[in-house]
Amino acid sequence: MRLSKQSNYAVRALIYCAANPTGLSRIRDIGTAFGVSEMFLFKILVPVGRSGLLETVRGRNGGVRLGAPADTIRIIDVLRVTEEDFDLTECGRETCSHCPLGAGCIYETALGEAMRAFAQVLESYTIADLVADGEGIALALGINDVPARPSAARTSPPWAARALADRSGH
Repeated sequence: MRLSKQSNYAVRALIYCAANPTGLSRIRDIGTAFGVSEMFLFKILVPVGRSGLLETVRGRNGGVRLGAPADTIRIIDVLRVTEEDFDLTECGRETCSHCPLGAGCIYETALGEAMRAFAQVLESYTIADLVADGEGIALALGINDVPARPSAARTSPPWAARALADRSGH
C-alpha cells in the first residue's frame, strides 16, 4: 500500500504551517521547502482548504495557515480529504461481486481488520505531534530564512481568538 503524493504533500504543508511562527505561509515557500511546484501544491491544498483543515488568506501578503489548532488535526483527517478510498483490493465492493468466495471471505475480513488498525494509528497522531520539535522543523524547512511579512504578524486565525476566549472564561 502506498499513499498518494497528494496525501504526502498535504500533510507536509500542514506541518510547515504549524511550524511557521508567523502563522501565515506562502505556497511558494512551502513548495521550495519540499521541492515541489506551486501549481502542484495549490491543486492539493484546494480540497484541504475546503475541508477546513487549512485557511486561505487572500491579498498581497496572503497565504495559508492551519484552519484549526494543530493538536486537533489528525493525520487521518488529512488522508480522508486527499485519498480516494482506503480499499486495499476490490474485495467488498460491488465490482467484486463476481468473486466465488462470497461474503464470508476471511481474506476480506483480514484486510478490513488491517485497515482499521492503520486508521486507528493515524487517528492517534496530530499535526502538533509531527511538529513537537518546532524549532528543529522550522530550521530544517528553512522557515526562519523566509522574511516575515507585515500582515502575517498581525493576523491570527479565527480559532486562535476562540481558544484565547475559552481559556479566559469569556
